[in-house]
Amino acid sequence: MKLSPGMHAPDFALKDETGTLKKLSDFAGKKLVLYFYPKDATPGCTKEACSLRDSYEDFTKEAVAIVGISYDSPESHAQFKQKYHLPFTLLSDSTRETAKAYGAYQSIKNYLFPERITFIINETGTITHILENIDVTNHGEEILTLMRTS
Repeated sequence: MKLSPGMHAPDFALKDETGTLKKLSDFAGKKLVLYFYPKDATPGCTKEACSLRDSYEDFTKEAVAIVGISYDSPESHAQFKQKYHLPFTLLSDSTRETAKAYGAYQSIKNYLFPERITFIINETGTITHILENIDVTNHGEEILTLMRTS
């Protein structure tokens, strides 16, 4: 079933870059930008992460948490975070179950290719926006503008 605004965000339990298990409920009471991206340290994903990093202070002022999810390992995430000074959590979806739950993939010959998609989730866990056509260089500002005008 395809997710849409107004639906409750599917729960997840994934390890972050330190190996700590994180769940959707850990972000209850906060707005959450949950973004799925294909791969650590690739050109587009790095631009996207750095765009979010560069807008991080504005997200923090508005009490918005940012979480990135890819199929990469916690160790890969730790290196990616350190190299680019990313101040937000990165989660490892090595089983691809969370990507399936969110529809954040393309299935080609039974292989789930990661898709770039962002979900904005409110304080009660309801999806308010889904962004699919992402400009990786301006993603942070794009999200902030959307949140401020809706």
